[in-house]
Amino acid sequence: MADAPVPLSEDEIESALRDAPGWRRNGNEITRTFGIRYHGGVAMIVHVADVERLIGHHADIDLRWDTVRFAITTHDAGHRLTRADFDLARRIDGIAVAHGAEAAKG
Repeated sequence: MADAPVPLSEDEIESALRDAPGWRRNGNEITRTFGIRYHGGVAMIVHVADVERLIGHHADIDLRWDTVRFAITTHDAGHRLTRADFDLARRIDGIAVAHGAEAAKG
């Protein structure tokens, strides 16, 4: 059986956020919205989902006609932030670039 994920301290979260430009903390999750047209967003989500399946960690995803919003927390750590959340955020950033998504304003 795998060890339970360890929640990050407040200092660790602040440090990780400095290394994750564009991601914002919203309570016990980190979020980021990308501007991308609907069908491009669908393709990006499929790409993210393939990576999530491989690493065993998943974001909540909200698809709109011109944006995709990701929200990440570690459910197995009591909905707290862990290193896995910031690892997934980095992976999503790379996938977004590959799909031509842009940082959404606001």
